Amino acid sequence: MADQNRNQSEQPVVPMRPGGPGRGPMGHAAAREKPKNAKQTLKRLVGYIGSSKYLLFALLGVMLVTTLLSLAGPALQATAIDSITIDAADWTNLSVHIDKATLYRTLVALGAVYLLSSASTLLQGVVAAKLTRSTVLKLRGDLFARIERLPLRYIDTHKHGDIMSRMTNDVENISNTVSSSIASLFSGVLTLIGTVAIMLWYSPVMTLVAMITVPLTLLFGTKIGGTMRTLFSKQQAILGRLNGHVEEMVTGHKTVVAFGHEQRAIREFAEISEEMKKTSIRAQIFGGTMGPVMNFIGNLGFLLIAGVGGYLALDGVISVGVIQAFLIYARQFTRPINEIANQYAQIQTAIAGAERVFSVMDEPSEVNAGTLYPEDIRGEIRMKDVVFSYNPGEPVLKGLNLTVKPGQKIAIVGATGAGKTTIVNLLTRFYDIDSGEILLDGMELRDIERNTLRKNIAIVLQDTVLFSDTIGYNIRYGRLDASDEAVRAAAEAANADGFINRLPDGYDTQLSESGGNLSGGERQLLSIARAVLADPKILILDEATSSVDTRTEMHIQEAMIALMKNRTSLIIAHRLSTIRDADQIVVIENGRVAEAGSHEELLAKQGAYYSLYQKQYAGITT
Repeated sequence: MADQNRNQSEQPVVPMRPGGPGRGPMGHAAAREKPKNAKQTLKRLVGYIGSSKYLLFALLGVMLVTTLLSLAGPALQATAIDSITIDAADWTNLSVHIDKATLYRTLVALGAVYLLSSASTLLQGVVAAKLTRSTVLKLRGDLFARIERLPLRYIDTHKHGDIMSRMTNDVENISNTVSSSIASLFSGVLTLIGTVAIMLWYSPVMTLVAMITVPLTLLFGTKIGGTMRTLFSKQQAILGRLNGHVEEMVTGHKTVVAFGHEQRAIREFAEISEEMKKTSIRAQIFGGTMGPVMNFIGNLGFLLIAGVGGYLALDGVISVGVIQAFLIYARQFTRPINEIANQYAQIQTAIAGAERVFSVMDEPSEVNAGTLYPEDIRGEIRMKDVVFSYNPGEPVLKGLNLTVKPGQKIAIVGATGAGKTTIVNLLTRFYDIDSGEILLDGMELRDIERNTLRKNIAIVLQDTVLFSDTIGYNIRYGRLDASDEAVRAAAEAANADGFINRLPDGYDTQLSESGGNLSGGERQLLSIARAVLADPKILILDEATSSVDTRTEMHIQEAMIALMKNRTSLIIAHRLSTIRDADQIVVIENGRVAEAGSHEELLAKQGAYYSLYQKQYAGITT
C-alpha cells in the first residue's frame, strides 16, 4: 500500500517517459473532486465535437433535411384530411365530398416524404457515429498526451487505477452519450424551432397553450438535474477509487498473498463496492424519475391542446385537418424535451466523466524551461546546498553538497529514507530542487533542455520495467533506431545473450506483462542491455542487484563493470559488498553527506559507513 509519510521513506525512481507505469506512492488526492462547472464542461466538450468541422456540418445538413421532412408530414396529412369535407344539415343527413386529385397528390407526396425521411435518418446515424468516434479519438488522444507530460509528482500522488479509469470508463461514458444524444440534441433544437414557427402560423392561441407546460418542465428539470449531477459526479469518483484498489491488488498480488491479507483486500473491495452501490442506486432513482415526470407534463400539455383545439374547431376557427396537424406538431414539440429527459441520467454521467477528464488535462505539464542543448556532455556533477522536500515543510535533502568528476564511479549509501533515491530523482529532473544548485558540466541543470538531459542519462532500477513486447524491442527501447546487430551487441555486453539464445524464439520471444515469464535476474540483464544500447554519458544504478541471488549478482556485476567503463556512474546499493571498488563512497544521513571516501578510508574512520558495514557483516572478516 501507499506510503503516506514522505519524510520517513522516499519516492521510487521510475523510468523516463515514455515508459511503463512506475509504481509510485498512491495518496488519496484522486478522491477529492474539484468544484463542478457543468456549463464550462459542456462548452469544452462541444469544442471537441466542433473540431471535426466537416462531419459536424454534414450532420447538421442531414439533420436539417430530416427535420424539414418530419415537419412536412403533418402539413401534408392536414391537406389530405381537409380534402375530405362533410356537409351536414343535421346528424341524419350527411354528405361527404372528396377532392380526389388533391387527395391522391397529397398521398403520393406523403409517401415520398416518409421514404426520404427514412433514408435521411439512416444517413444521419452514419454521420453521427463517425463524428462520435472522431470526437472521442481526439479527446482520448489529448488525455493520453497530457498524462504522458504530467510531472512525476502528480503520478506519485494519485492512484494509478483512478487515472486509468478516467482514460477508459470516463471517456467511454462520454462516447456513449455523444453517440446517443448528439443527434437528439441537435435535431431537437431544429425541431423545436420548426414546430413553434408552424404552430404560431396555424394558431397563436393554441401555441400559447402548448407553452404553458414549458415552465414546469424547466423547474422540475433544474431541480432533479442538480441532484443528479452531484450524485453522478460522486459515482464516478467512487468508481475511480474502486479501479485504483483493483489495480493495486492485482499489481501487488504477491505481497497481499505473502502477508495473508486476502480477506482484508476483499473486505476493502466490498466496502468501496457497497458505497458505489448506494450512490448508484440514488443516482439511478433520480435519473429514472426525470423521464416519467417529463412525460406526465408533456401529456398534460397534449390534453390542454386537444381541448382548446376542439373548442376552436367547433367555432369554425380552424379545420379538423389543422387540429390533427397541430396535435402532431405539439407532440413533436415535446418529444425532444422528453428524449433529453429520458437520456438525462446518461448525460449527467458523461458530464461528470468529462469533468474528471478535463481536471487531468488542466493539470500543468512537466516544466521544461531549458534552452541549452549540449552536444558533448562530460559528466561532471556538482550539487551545492541542495534542499528538497516532497511535502512542504518536510525536507528530505537539507543542504546537500556533492561533487562527481567525469568518469568517476560514486557509490551512495545510507539508511532507508536518508535521501539516496531522491538524489536520482533530482539528477534526472523527475523533480526540481527547492533551493540550492545542481550543475552538469558547469551548466545549471534546469537550463538544460529536459529531453537532452535524459538522453544522456540511463537508469538501471531494482524493479525492472519491461513491456509486453519482444525481448528485442525491450532492449531496443534504449535507442529505438538501433539495428538488430546493435541490439545483439548490447545483449552480449550485458551477459544477456546466453539466456536469450536458449529461448525458442530468441530475441523475438514475447514477454508477458512486466516480463513475468522471465526470472528477476534475466529481467535485470535486459535492463542493463537496454542501458548499454542507450550509450549514456551518465549511468545510475539504483540498487540494481539487491533482489537477486549471489550467482546472478556475479553475472550482473560483470555486466555493470563493462557498462560503467568511461562513464560517470552513480551506484545506490544496500549490499555494501558491491561497491568496494567504487572511486568514492558517499554516506547520506538525514539529507546531508555524512562522510565520503574509499571503502578502506571509511572503515578506518569508524564512522557512519563503518556502522553500516558492521550491521551487514558482523562477525565476517574483511
